[in-house]
Amino acid sequence: MPLRNLFKNCSYYWAFAGYVAYHVNHPLFTEPSSALVYAGLATFVVSELGNFSIHILLRNLRPAGSNVRKIPVPDANPLTQLFNFVSCPNYTYEFFSWVGYTLMTSCIPAGLFAAAGMYQMTVWALGKHRNYKKEFKDYPKNRKAILPFVL
Repeated sequence: MPLRNLFKNCSYYWAFAGYVAYHVNHPLFTEPSSALVYAGLATFVVSELGNFSIHILLRNLRPAGSNVRKIPVPDANPLTQLFNFVSCPNYTYEFFSWVGYTLMTSCIPAGLFAAAGMYQMTVWALGKHRNYKKEFKDYPKNRKAILPFVL
């Protein structure tokens, strides 16, 4: 990662962390219901496990010491089935993790953070999707870039 990205990334995360922290620690903040917190936590945990599963699959896609590129396809892990629908399920899971966080905090700044992240990940996913379609003539035609059946 280029050094300039370090400053950009840190600024993005720290600014939003401060913005969310201000709101959830404000004396007028109203706690969300327990049901909403648990729903958000479940969404967050499943999405993080999904993201981890995708990264493991991608790591194992290329044999060690090889530069062979293959089309990513799901393995036995059910959380990798998202590869049947999107080119970048790691970004899909990342977005849903932050949706879960937004539910847990019930805070507009957390939703803005999720939306800003989704925008950036969509840009990256569209680029990867385009590259996959160029590189692999037999790339699955029904796959979208980041959101199943939509985008």
